[in-house]
Amino acid sequence: MTQRALDPSGEQPTGSSGPPGSGHPGTGHPGTGRPVKIDAGSELDPVHPVDPPAPAAAARGLTAAEVAERIARGEVNDVPVRSSRSVTEIVRANVLTRFNLIIGVLWVIMLFVAPIQDSLFGFVIIANTGIGIVQEWRAKKTLDSLAVIGEAKPTVRRDGVAAEVSVSEIVLGDLVELGPGDKVIVDGTVTEADSLEIDESLLTGEADPVLKRTGDPVMSGSFVVAGGGAFTATKVGREAYAAQLAEEASRFTLVQSELRSGISTILKYVTWMMIPTATGLIISQLVVKDNNFKESVARTVGGIVPMIPEGLVLLTSVAFAIGVVRLGRKQCLVQELPAIEGLARVDVVCLDKTGTLTEGGMDVTEVRALNGTDEPYLRRVLGAFGASDPRPNASLQAIIDTYPVPEGQAWTVTQALPFSSARKYSGAAFDEGEGRASSWLLGAPDVLLPEADPALTEIEQLNEQGLRVLLLARARGELDAPDIAAGAVPSALVVLEQRLRPDAGETLAYFAEQRVATKVISGDNAVSVGAVAAKLGLPGAEHTLDARKLPTDPDAMATAMEENAVFGRVTPQQKRDMVAALQSRGHTVAMTGDGVNDVLALKDADIGVSMGSGSEATRAVAQIVLLNNSFATLPSVVAEGRRVIGNITRVATLFLTKTVYSVLLAVLVVCFQVEYPFLPRHLTLLSTLTIGVPAFFLALAPNKERAHPHFVRRVMRYAIPSGTIAAAATFAMYLIARNHYSGTGALDAETSAATLTLFLVSMWVLAIIARPYTWWRICLVAAMGLAFLIVLVVPWLQDFFALKLVGTTMPWTAVGIAVVASVALEYAWRLVGRRFPV
Repeated sequence: MTQRALDPSGEQPTGSSGPPGSGHPGTGHPGTGRPVKIDAGSELDPVHPVDPPAPAAAARGLTAAEVAERIARGEVNDVPVRSSRSVTEIVRANVLTRFNLIIGVLWVIMLFVAPIQDSLFGFVIIANTGIGIVQEWRAKKTLDSLAVIGEAKPTVRRDGVAAEVSVSEIVLGDLVELGPGDKVIVDGTVTEADSLEIDESLLTGEADPVLKRTGDPVMSGSFVVAGGGAFTATKVGREAYAAQLAEEASRFTLVQSELRSGISTILKYVTWMMIPTATGLIISQLVVKDNNFKESVARTVGGIVPMIPEGLVLLTSVAFAIGVVRLGRKQCLVQELPAIEGLARVDVVCLDKTGTLTEGGMDVTEVRALNGTDEPYLRRVLGAFGASDPRPNASLQAIIDTYPVPEGQAWTVTQALPFSSARKYSGAAFDEGEGRASSWLLGAPDVLLPEADPALTEIEQLNEQGLRVLLLARARGELDAPDIAAGAVPSALVVLEQRLRPDAGETLAYFAEQRVATKVISGDNAVSVGAVAAKLGLPGAEHTLDARKLPTDPDAMATAMEENAVFGRVTPQQKRDMVAALQSRGHTVAMTGDGVNDVLALKDADIGVSMGSGSEATRAVAQIVLLNNSFATLPSVVAEGRRVIGNITRVATLFLTKTVYSVLLAVLVVCFQVEYPFLPRHLTLLSTLTIGVPAFFLALAPNKERAHPHFVRRVMRYAIPSGTIAAAATFAMYLIARNHYSGTGALDAETSAATLTLFLVSMWVLAIIARPYTWWRICLVAAMGLAFLIVLVVPWLQDFFALKLVGTTMPWTAVGIAVVASVALEYAWRLVGRRFPV
């Protein structure tokens, strides 16, 4: 299991483990019950002896025979990973809808009373529903496979050997090891504890970490923020606390989605309008007009079916599903589908520096001795610090690489102080042999040094070059004393150079181009972070602020957040407050992170983005996980979100324009007591050519425009005037044709003329929505027009769709009315854009 931890300066580099002396469990460390040899004949003494050592049998974990026995009894953590809906739920959600029920009933009626061509709308619904099921099923496969790839494996000790196992392989009584960033997978009781602090905020809402000692309970869903240890599993499977929560609300539960809630609102109003309108239409066609019964039924159904924007719901689901598949190919795990929508609305991205702008690796450029400390001795101290942690983080790894400990010359670690975000330093005490002992602190210089210390000027100059500086200080007294840093004597400055991600500059440039503000929030020194950001070309990198000077008032903090781009020495709680401050100003905030100190901010952000190598806790709360750990994937993620929401907003206008003109035509027919002008086949043809096929292509087209709020208002402000103009033009043409034609076949001729008008007006709506034009958009609109022309000129298609233009007067009148309506559409769209801006 890849462990995560803070390094002494407050950051969490990728692939790192616990901080110096963190007591991180693994292949041996204090608090794990398994002593580690640092040199021949010496062992690590347990730290904080207030926690008595566990019995030897318990420390070894279960035996293979005991594991097999528990598996046979079914005492296994067999809770399935619910990263997406099941196939049954997908089918049910796509088939059993309110509108499918209405259309299904109407379809059955039409099969009995009309030719098959008047029942085409039913086959279209079947095809569309099938497409929705297939697309979401494909998305489910992608999501589930990526969830398995991204799943962290806890470390379990069996027969005295620590090994990684999958979550589902944990059995009752297993000894599970814990380190910084690890998530508690199942419920249990602490068996070993080395300054073990667990954050239970995801369960209890309390943000303060809880210090755990031997015998204390731990709950699944919590995570380690400091220290290390191990616990014995007491509840597994569906009995575990987190599993019970998952049963009540699985991971698939939707995040806040304005798009979905907006569509639900629209459909609710459509239903209310449809019931009285359809009732009036039925009475009008079956009672008032003494027509042929079967044809009256067909025309009644023809008036009801187009009122239902059934394709809008389907297209939204398909767009989300395809978005998941596309992002999955880029090793991006979308844990909640509507998170794609949230990305489209993001206007502020908060970034962690380490692991995002910089790579995990670091290099020691120099060590500057302070207060006359002997340099050879410093090298031994730094080597001992590195050797004290079996899984060093990036900073310590750089120190280990530069100052390896000679064979047989290691010092014995007698006490360890885990790193915490509040302290921003860690410590270790050593027995140097020959009766000598020493205690050391390694961490942020501006935290360990007093404000007036002359070394701070030197450190500031190094920070301005983008270098990271750690202070090694000799401590006096016990490491766990609350004032241990106050009396520490500065001994050396360790200067580290971070490796910049080669693609970070391009990514920052993308966000600047897309008018997305970028805020770098780091635990490092603000000047140093600003220098790194400046090297990568971050706009406003010169505007840096030390978070210790950040105002606590939310409004003042929001102002500071908007005026500055780089923030240093940020605590985990401040990260959370920063997100809230930006949100209070109406910003949609995306937060990236990979360490434990990012969890609270990730949880509160509108969209949380975690690196795949991040801690289990960050991946659990994030909506999106970048499995390839590449910051450069973010532009693709944002672009996918904008494509989905922007295009759905476009095509929703098409669907709702049809709903508006269908309702208005039905009302006009009832008021004027005339036959409904269309059969279902006519509106099926029009819907396919002016809405169905174009909407599918437009919904999948590239779209980089940032999404705007008020989805319902934005759509309806165009759909209502467009639908009104289309209905007025069509009904006017229908009345004119009724006065012109007479005798046998008059109704068919009147219907054909009205259909031509409605098609031309609808095509103009499509042409407006398709802007700005590209070659394929022009071809799409032209192809739909050509398809309708083919229907009008091919004899068997004329008969099939009951469309035949009679004479020249009415067809040209229809064209003329459509031209006038198109001019009115252009004027209406421009007027709405000016008078009713969103």
